[in-house]
Amino acid sequence: MGVAKFLFYKIMGWKIKGNFDPAIKKSVIIVVPHTSWHDFYIGVFIRKILKININFIAKYELFRWPFGAYFRWMGGVPLDRTPGQNKVEAIANIFEERDEFRLSLSPEGTRKKVTEWKTGYYYIALAAKVPIICVAFDYGTKAVIIDKAYYPTGDIEADTKIFRSFFKGVVGKKKEFC
Repeated sequence: MGVAKFLFYKIMGWKIKGNFDPAIKKSVIIVVPHTSWHDFYIGVFIRKILKININFIAKYELFRWPFGAYFRWMGGVPLDRTPGQNKVEAIANIFEERDEFRLSLSPEGTRKKVTEWKTGYYYIALAAKVPIICVAFDYGTKAVIIDKAYYPTGDIEADTKIFRSFFKGVVGKKKEFC
């Protein structure tokens, strides 16, 4: 057993339910609920244990020295967030440029309690023609739950109901934000 598995399973007491289809090289992975910075290292453990590349996007400024090389090594891709740019199109272009790109993000857009999700994840998946994969970090059961890939139909309301139903009952690190 490797160090990551030992720490994740034995020391932290977490488990993984489900897996990513290795044939799907490009996808948008939505992680809900996102209530704490602890979600980052849980995600890092998942990448290591499942031996899968998972990416994230962040503001371009974070990729400068001294942390730029580290963020790129961790799967990060810089994004210019200046006003007036079509960020959905810019991110869809990243999918087109790469042979493998699994973009992980939180549709909540924050670590605080929200009632509505942002819709960028959905339009990115549509524009890039990639599936959406729901992943729950359930701190209540200490389980990372990975759903099957779902190709968006273009009916955001119907699809969002399906996604939200997957996350029903999942408890975040900060329960008051769920």
